[in-house]
Amino acid sequence: MKKHRAFLKWAGGKYSLVEDIRKHLPEGKKLIEPFVGAGSVFLNTDFEHYRLADINPDLINLYNLVKQEPQRYIDDVRTLFTQEYNQKEAYLSIREEFNATTDPYLRSLYFLYMNRHGFNGLCRYNKKGGFNVPFGSYKKPYFPQAELEFFSEKSKKAIFVCEGYEQSFKSARRGSVMYCDPPYAPLSSTSNFTTYSSGGFSLDDQALLGEYARKAAMDKSVPVLVSNHDTPLTRSLYHGAHLNVVRVKRTISRNGSGRNKVDELLALFASESPESP
Repeated sequence: MKKHRAFLKWAGGKYSLVEDIRKHLPEGKKLIEPFVGAGSVFLNTDFEHYRLADINPDLINLYNLVKQEPQRYIDDVRTLFTQEYNQKEAYLSIREEFNATTDPYLRSLYFLYMNRHGFNGLCRYNKKGGFNVPFGSYKKPYFPQAELEFFSEKSKKAIFVCEGYEQSFKSARRGSVMYCDPPYAPLSSTSNFTTYSSGGFSLDDQALLGEYARKAAMDKSVPVLVSNHDTPLTRSLYHGAHLNVVRVKRTISRNGSGRNKVDELLALFASESPESP
C-alpha cells in the first residue's frame, strides 16, 4: 500500500508509524479519531467511514473547506506560496491578519500558509488565542498540491468535527474502531513541550483517556488503539490493554542532539470476545 503524506506539517505526526498502527488496528466499518492532527492514519487506512475530530477549530474548518471546495481552495492558497510572501515581514503581517479575522475561508488559507512558512510547522496559540509561531526562514516552502488533492478525494468518506475526546467516545458505536493520538505524556518532570491547543492536555486527561478507552472496549465492544510515550506512567494508565512497543525517531527537539529514538507504546483495548452479542 502506497504511503500518503499529510498536506500539513505536524509535530508528533504519525507518518513514520502508520505501518505499525495499521498492523494493530482491528477491523471495523468506521474509524473514529478524537485527535486527528494532520490525518496520517486517516490517509493511510481503508475504512468505509471516518469520524475525525480535533479541538482546534482552525484545523477542522480547514479540513471541511478542503473537502467541500478543493479546487477553489488550492487555487487561492497557491497565491501565498511565492517568494514575495516568503519573507519575515509578510509572514508577520499575515499572522496578524489571521489573528484579527473571524472569516473562516481567510483563516483556512492563512493557516496552511503559516503551517508551511512558520517555524518547524508548529501550531501554537497564546493564552488569548492568538497564533504565535515565529517565521521559519525556509528557502522555498513546499506547496502540497498533490497532498491536498488526495486528502480532498479521501475526505468524501469522512466527517470532520470540532469536539473534545469525551464527545468522540460518546458517539462511538459497535462496528467502530477508535485510534487515539493524544498529546503525549511527558517523558520526565522536566519536559516542557506543550500541546497545540491553548487548553492544554493535563495528566488528568491522560488518565481519563485510559478510562474511556477501557470502558469503550468493555461496555460497547469498540476496540481502542492509543499511542503514547512508553513510560511507567502510561503503562499504569493503560493497564489491561495489550501493549506493543515501537521504536521511533522523535523530531520535537530544536537541537539535533535531542532527536533520538524513544520507545512508544501502542496500547490496544479490546473486549475478550468482540464477536459475542
